[in-house]
Amino acid sequence: MTSEIRWGIVGPGRIAESVLPDFAHVEGARVTAVASRSAERAADFAQRHGIPRSHGSYAEILADPEVDVLYLATPHAQHGAVALGAIAAGKALLVEKAFTATPEATAQVIAAARESGVFVMEAMWTRFQPAVVELRRLIADGAIGEVRSVQADLGVAREYDPADRLFALELGGGALLDLGVYVVSFAQMLLGTPDSVTVAGSTFPTGADAEAALLLGYADGRSATLTTSLRYPTPGAARVMGTGGWIDVLPRFHHPDTIVLNRAGAEPETITRPQSGTGYAHELIEVTDCLRAGSRESTVMPLADTQAVQDVLGQAARALGVVHRDDPAAL
Repeated sequence: MTSEIRWGIVGPGRIAESVLPDFAHVEGARVTAVASRSAERAADFAQRHGIPRSHGSYAEILADPEVDVLYLATPHAQHGAVALGAIAAGKALLVEKAFTATPEATAQVIAAARESGVFVMEAMWTRFQPAVVELRRLIADGAIGEVRSVQADLGVAREYDPADRLFALELGGGALLDLGVYVVSFAQMLLGTPDSVTVAGSTFPTGADAEAALLLGYADGRSATLTTSLRYPTPGAARVMGTGGWIDVLPRFHHPDTIVLNRAGAEPETITRPQSGTGYAHELIEVTDCLRAGSRESTVMPLADTQAVQDVLGQAARALGVVHRDDPAAL
């Protein structure tokens, strides 16, 4: 790996438009190529963002020798096939959440990455936000004692449109994979993998989930109460409760800059840790640094955690009668 890490963008959609400007905050990283199934769309994205090369297929960027690592931002159902192709081509990966449409595809990608020694990480930006890093430090230092319960919500009101990716089941649409992944990942980060998953919710006419309330249970009595929705808005807050106090993560918790520490018997302490750029820079820095160091996984967002989160999302989807499928012909 050269000192300069050369990035390629796969899927020049809404999220890629948001992430791309944050590369300016990543030392030694440069975006050298972009790929879409539409050559015109890729060329337009490249022209607008000053990217040297564009490709009219995903296979072309996998064969591009001027790309070290790919940011995979296609619809969820396409992640598995493209990721497997990238791993076979020796390209490192940052895979946008949700990692794949199904837990089974996640397991296939992780197995391939570990067997080949190719770096792969889920793009869960929450774990890299400075305020969340401080939250984890405080908890590790015993600031609120033993964590026993987590609450988190993330919901938006979206007008139903069966043609939109958010509501298209075949593209991995629905609240769970688009927003629920945040609340589940946040709880898993703090409590580990649950022993039980209980869910209530509803679906859209397309079969995609519209809303879900999850109760994650642990054998020792710990719990997480989580809410996600595309049907109604929520504050987007989180609260971590321990035996010696609690920490509020102010909205929106999945990319916060402020937390409030409430210790038993003490005045609340407000702690602010600003983001770099719009908040995506931190995960981009993690991948770039890991590649320079020769790491095969991130210790902040390890693949075992990604699998655990996908397993919970899969259980919740099945309980609601939602059948997600990966697209094996995506590449």
